Amino acid sequence: MIRPANISEIDPILNITKSCALHMIDNGIFQWNEYYPDKESFINDAENQELYVYVLNGKVVACISLCLHMDEVYLPVKWKTKNDNNLYVHRLAVHPDFQKKGLGKSLMDFAENYAKDNSHVSVRLDTFSKNKRNLKFYESRGYQRLDGIYFPKQSEFPFYCYELIL
Repeated sequence: MIRPANISEIDPILNITKSCALHMIDNGIFQWNEYYPDKESFINDAENQELYVYVLNGKVVACISLCLHMDEVYLPVKWKTKNDNNLYVHRLAVHPDFQKKGLGKSLMDFAENYAKDNSHVSVRLDTFSKNKRNLKFYESRGYQRLDGIYFPKQSEFPFYCYELIL
C-alpha cells in the first residue's frame, strides 16, 4: 500500500536510504552518501505533504517524494515542456531486502498516475549516470534522457535528467 508518510516515519525512511546507499556502494555505484539523501529533505517533503511510503505488512519498505517545485539545479536543463506544471520525483528508495519485487515500478506507476490526476504536463527526475539499472528502468518507461547536472558532494559524474510527457 502506498500512502502519505508521517513525520514520525523519517527515521525508518532514512534507514531505507542508508541501506540503499550501502547496497549501491557495494555494487560500485557511488550515487548516495552521507550528504544525500538527508533528514532535512525528508522533513521538508513530509511537511509539504510530498513524501509517500510503500507499506508492506505494516512496515515502511520504500519511499518516494513527489515535489511540485523545481530545484534551482534544474534551471539550465532544456526540458521538453514549459517549467510550469510539472511533477518532480526525488528520493525514490526501496530497501535492498525488497528490491526486484516490483515496488519501484509500483511507486513510479503511483507517481505518474498522481501527475495525471493532478493535471501535470510531465514527470521529471534525475538519476546517476553510472546507475545502469536506473537508466534502463526509466528509459523502459518512456522517459527521455536530457541534460546532465552535477552534484559535487555526491560524485564527479553527471546525473541525467529525464522527462516523461503525459
